Amino acid sequence: MPQPSTPFGEELRKRRLEAGLSLTDLSGLVHYSKAQLSKVERGIKAPSRDLVRLCDAALGTDGTLIALSTPAAVDSPAVSAPGRVEEENWMMQLSPDGPSSVLERPPGIGVLRRHLRLHGVPPEEYLRSDGTVTGFLTANRPMREIAEFADLVRRAREAGRPGDGFGQWCEAAGRARNDGRREAAALVTKLGKAPQRALLIAVSMLHGAHADVVHRAAEQLLSTLGPPSEDDSPLQHRDLAERLLEISATAAPNGQVRFEKLDFDSAVRAHFWDHMPDLRPHLGTWAVSVVELNDPHVVPVVRDGLVERVAGEYLRTGRTDGLGALVEPWSTGASSRPRLEAAVHALTHGLADPVHARHFREQIYQWCAKRHLKGELAQVLVRVCADVLATSHPDQALVRLYHLARRERGTTRARQALCDLTARSRRLHRVLLDRLARSDFSPAHLGIFLQASDPEPLTLRPGTSHALIDEQNAQRSLTTCWHAVLTELPPPQWQAEARRWLHWAAAGTGPHGGLLLDLLVSAAQRCTEKRGKVFALLYACARDAERTGPGDAARAAETTGLLLHKINAAQGIAPATPPTTLPRGTRP
Repeated sequence: MPQPSTPFGEELRKRRLEAGLSLTDLSGLVHYSKAQLSKVERGIKAPSRDLVRLCDAALGTDGTLIALSTPAAVDSPAVSAPGRVEEENWMMQLSPDGPSSVLERPPGIGVLRRHLRLHGVPPEEYLRSDGTVTGFLTANRPMREIAEFADLVRRAREAGRPGDGFGQWCEAAGRARNDGRREAAALVTKLGKAPQRALLIAVSMLHGAHADVVHRAAEQLLSTLGPPSEDDSPLQHRDLAERLLEISATAAPNGQVRFEKLDFDSAVRAHFWDHMPDLRPHLGTWAVSVVELNDPHVVPVVRDGLVERVAGEYLRTGRTDGLGALVEPWSTGASSRPRLEAAVHALTHGLADPVHARHFREQIYQWCAKRHLKGELAQVLVRVCADVLATSHPDQALVRLYHLARRERGTTRARQALCDLTARSRRLHRVLLDRLARSDFSPAHLGIFLQASDPEPLTLRPGTSHALIDEQNAQRSLTTCWHAVLTELPPPQWQAEARRWLHWAAAGTGPHGGLLLDLLVSAAQRCTEKRGKVFALLYACARDAERTGPGDAARAAETTGLLLHKINAAQGIAPATPPTTLPRGTRP
């Protein structure tokens, strides 16, 4: 048996055996795979700092293992790179009946401990047994509930007293989870006046915001629900501190308002949402009025938090259509920047929801492809598709931006976002060209093509053996679209792009310079009824490109001569192989 080759690995194996633990046993305690632990013991792989601390706590070595860890120990990533399965993060079991593998649901305690570790809770705390945790995990909890409970423990730790430990944090989290709704219902019953309940809602929706914002938001909510009384003087109002105390909330010295009880804000939101359904339509109107408040304390984190909480109630109760319906009025009418940001953030929140994300992707498709878009809704959709959807579902983002681009009028935001997306991905660029080649060649489609046909990304070879323009399917798509452009659009609309191709051909792009010219000539040759006129226009573009090109004038002249030869060859009046010295002055 190979001997451990590092002091840490040797000591880890010694302590593990002294504790009577197998690698499988230790794996269950620290939630790193058996294979990973074996490699660390044998010195094949350096342990992460995270693993060192976990092993030290699990084996009770009082810092001995930590002292033996080398500087090579590195922090393990909180999130694995996309497409990568970390050995430390997952446990894969092979089926005894064949080579297939089964990814099993990890134990709930392991999931909870991992979340706690990512929240910065020390392993010497969360590795302790706790009755609240045991009771919580007795039921087969969904992963989302476990993550939420871990976050409650984090918040309890942050709000706890200096002497509190893991047991007290878990107990506080358990109380917040189990008793919050009941206590919120009792408080709402006790506070029956509209100003009291308006303040309660404002604090729950703007938890942690400045007192000035909370006060104005409560007044805004009362105004949204009905006109204020004319004889109600501000001098008759009770001060905010007294009113906050009445709803079990306080304002910190920095002005931030919070409930005294952990997670009480979510309990209050849920109670009003679930038990006062007539209030729901007004909350959207109120929320957007709050994000537009001209107050220095209404900072982006406050606006985003309010939108997330309103959206969260729609998602929690499965009312996805309601959230979608809220986005439209936020994006139309007198749309200010805060309103549009709120609409973007609401859709972002919906797309991030694991249960309802598919619904919002479909909703966005319906808007982009079929619905008449009012106000600035199209701008909101462009941002959501380009900045949010493209990161997780790039193909779907392409389709939606494509529909927005072909339908937009008076702006090219969607077209630019679409071209930016495809410029980063050869595969998406190929998909777009193919879609355009199969379109109806309307002016909108041809406008998209002219912007998407930038010769630079077509001829680059980013880490591959060939460029996109080398592919036969791409060549067919480019030729088909250029033919439609030359046939359907007036010359002023396509000559600038033709000159760009000619400039790039003259810039010394190797064999691609000649290929760019071949595609242009091939497209022009298909214009049977006005072939001669199109050839003449292309040649005129080339002569103009000589004067406007950024490169060497002699090289530009050679490109013009090569284009002329290809035009003549296409008409059967010159050989296919160009001569060594190319002509310049004869028009086709």
